Amino acid sequence: MADIDRLLAIMARLRDPQSGCPWDVQQDFASIAPYTIEEAYEVADAIDRGDLDDLKDELGDLLLQVVFHARMAQEQGAFEFADVVAAISDKMVRRHPHVFADAAVQGAEVEDVEAQTVAWEEHKRREREDSGHHDRSALAGIARGLPEWQRAVKLQKRAARVGFDWPDVTPVIAKLHEEIEEVRVEFAALDADPDDAAARDRLEDEIGDVLFVCANLARHAKVDVGAALRRANLKFERRFRAMETLAEADGQQLAGQSLDAQDRYWDRAKAAEKS
Repeated sequence: MADIDRLLAIMARLRDPQSGCPWDVQQDFASIAPYTIEEAYEVADAIDRGDLDDLKDELGDLLLQVVFHARMAQEQGAFEFADVVAAISDKMVRRHPHVFADAAVQGAEVEDVEAQTVAWEEHKRREREDSGHHDRSALAGIARGLPEWQRAVKLQKRAARVGFDWPDVTPVIAKLHEEIEEVRVEFAALDADPDDAAARDRLEDEIGDVLFVCANLARHAKVDVGAALRRANLKFERRFRAMETLAEADGQQLAGQSLDAQDRYWDRAKAAEKS
């Protein structure tokens, strides 16, 4: 506890209106929230890279965000860090009756990971009702602040629990082809009249449908959408940097070359990876 007490004291000092850091004193929940999200992604990045030393540092940065928010709440008389710890501790015990409750308690047992996931969602639903939230939709409680790809998957999973889901991946792929064709139609409409605001709105809508179906495709394949996109981003970055290196080795600059010439460098970079 001495370590966390030191961190809490550091944050209190940083937030001191007279002797603290001007930047830290100026912040509020809204201004800090983007940093909280960024730090969570940096934790995920360290995990992806398998860098445990960096993971230690990034987890510290993420913990600082929790301490920062808790300190601001304490200054307003709302709650403090100890309340955050107590709340999550109580929640974890409450949502794991199969671990912490008497084994004889009816309904405490879970058979496997999937059953635990269902039980977890049921605990959340009851908690929402107990706290006065009366939204009884199967989609209730899905945060709007999530990255949209993550929210798409959560919406689809919730709908699937009441049977609104394709039975396998085949109709999902068919739906993806259908949505891509609708994107082509809207592109054609926009090409015919680039100033048509309605056509641009329809194009955005159809591209959104494509992305939503792609998220559904990943869900049916049991592939994490974020991990798949991170892998694609890393692949693109790796190959593009290789293209630049190849061009430099030829005494060329990649910028300014024709697309055909750049494509040839891409093919060389891709072939080098495979070899």
